[in-house]
Amino acid sequence: MAKLSVDRLEVKGKRVLVRVDFNVPLENGAVTDDTRITAALPTIRHLMGQGAKVVLVSHLGRPKGKPTPEFSLAPVAKRFQELLGKPAAFCPQVVGPTAKAAVDALKPGEVLLLENLRFHAEEEKNDPAFSKSLAELADLYVSDAFGTVHRAHASTEGVAHLFPQAAAGFLIAKELEYMGQALVKPKKPFVAVLGGAKVGDKIGVIRNLLAKADSLLIGGAMAYTFLKVQGRSIGKSLLDKDNLDLARELLMEAPKLGKAILLPLDHRVASEISPKAKAQTCGIDIPEGMIGLDIGPVTVAAYANAIKRAKMVIWNGPMGMFELPEFQEGTFSIARTLAESEAISIVGGGDSVAAVNQAGVAEKISHISTGGGASLEFLEGKKLPGIEVLTEV
Repeated sequence: MAKLSVDRLEVKGKRVLVRVDFNVPLENGAVTDDTRITAALPTIRHLMGQGAKVVLVSHLGRPKGKPTPEFSLAPVAKRFQELLGKPAAFCPQVVGPTAKAAVDALKPGEVLLLENLRFHAEEEKNDPAFSKSLAELADLYVSDAFGTVHRAHASTEGVAHLFPQAAAGFLIAKELEYMGQALVKPKKPFVAVLGGAKVGDKIGVIRNLLAKADSLLIGGAMAYTFLKVQGRSIGKSLLDKDNLDLARELLMEAPKLGKAILLPLDHRVASEISPKAKAQTCGIDIPEGMIGLDIGPVTVAAYANAIKRAKMVIWNGPMGMFELPEFQEGTFSIARTLAESEAISIVGGGDSVAAVNQAGVAEKISHISTGGGASLEFLEGKKLPGIEVLTEV
């Protein structure tokens, strides 16, 4: 994971192409969540402070390879300038004469955001000619969009080959530091908290973490597949029928490896999935006609004990349907316990990140990963093309 960091680049007077992740939600032409923009500011400010001519590129949404007004980065540029507190230019083109002229107009210490990369179908195709057009706009390349590094696109992978040095921005460097430590040399006891819907969605993550973590705490809908294998009643709860054998295999494998897989001991249930649903607490067996939608208080206490004993905890996936107030306590309790623990805490995956934010404890988490799909593939132990291409040190 030893990649060249942005602070080791000589950037004064040079044009630096920075791949950022400004793929933020918009409503009525305004940014509704600027977390990703804020996350990129340390790298951008550093480069501007060192006298670089900073050229930012990002995608926004899925415009299907052609210019689409509702996916323009123009409103994002406006919010970016507000957060930066300094003038930030915007160019309505990505490549070509207009983009080149905008870059040429930059003075040292200034910044420019180009239009949506995905207005060009060549971006997602990792087209060599498009990569070359991007590379011609700069002298150096910095990647700071962790949420995109699992994709081999022109701006994340193709273009990096065309520079003498391709560095990691501060955001990616932090991701590699924390997530890398968890997978390569975790502090023990190492606990992994895994939630989400289906076992099948997280086969790679479960297998990889089972080899590295001391305990796996399973929650969310995928817990019911494991409980079914144990002969427990799961009522009308979600069942991943295609992966029953896999769940059985993992439960048998864990003790042989000296690892523990903890499953829910009680549940919060309802007869239907609805904001109006009347929630009840039941034991380990879910009554016929009921749906498990959250872990119960006994499970919360058991999982909290495991987290409190840990030196490192990684969490991916909610413990239940926390979007509904009646079923958010399990997920929020895990968030609060993690925040209060002395362990190094790493939270990855969109739902888990949303949960720590909603629980008001985000500032007390050691590291919150900015990449959903990228975090998942990283935890699986997969090689990420946008990381592999960065210069090694």
